[in-house]
Amino acid sequence: MSMPPDRKPEPAIPATPLYAEVKQHILARVRSGEWPPDHRIPSESELVEQLGVSRMTVNRALRELSLEGVLVRMQGRGSFVAGGNSHSDVFAVTNIAEEIRGRGHDYSAQVLLLDTLKATPDIADLLELPIGSPVFHSIIVHCDNEVPIQLEDRFVNPTVAPDYLDHDFSKVTPNEVLSAVVPWSEAEHRIEAVLPQAWECKLLAISRADPCLLIRRRTFATGWVGAPAPEAGGDEGAVQHVVTAVRLLLPGGRYRIENRRHSNRVG
Repeated sequence: MSMPPDRKPEPAIPATPLYAEVKQHILARVRSGEWPPDHRIPSESELVEQLGVSRMTVNRALRELSLEGVLVRMQGRGSFVAGGNSHSDVFAVTNIAEEIRGRGHDYSAQVLLLDTLKATPDIADLLELPIGSPVFHSIIVHCDNEVPIQLEDRFVNPTVAPDYLDHDFSKVTPNEVLSAVVPWSEAEHRIEAVLPQAWECKLLAISRADPCLLIRRRTFATGWVGAPAPEAGGDEGAVQHVVTAVRLLLPGGRYRIENRRHSNRVG
């Protein structure tokens, strides 16, 4: 049977890509509850064998589900069903331990470094101190239900918090310690999307291809830091100090940034 000359054949409907079918296979089990939160799903090799597709196809499906917040992938441990992404207000200077416990999850920390060093030109510039001044340095990984969700690389001005290194940061967070010593009066943020460095991948159990959010923050305090205020009181003549400069690295598939602000306009 021939077609009328003025009628064009309908375009063929493209087949669903194999990686998308693998995603749907996983999503169906997550949504049905067969694979509940924190459940370890079959490995890449097991999915390749079960579904009869290539490792590259399975890897792409798992990578996309991780970026979408459905799965949490941990190097050397496998992929797990996410229990709901951690989230925070990007402009709030909050205590991450309280955030995690507020969700009913277990908070833990891995303290990797506590040290005193001489400020390099870059660090001195961040803390607004002379080059070579002593500064405190800490590196801590914060975990939500044992899953690393934030790498904190922090420099602290010793003039503001001279006892900083004396604290047990497996029990208290730097935020708690610094907020108790000197409440901050101003905060500065820089936010960018980055790919992690090799050493950061090991600490966060992610791959070099996993996108991350990097927050660079400085907090300031205005007052008579390091010396008693005049008896007359008041802030006149008080100096603004940089309290701390910190890099917060957050795996994109494990964390969600939220922020909501009200307009000053009425109507």
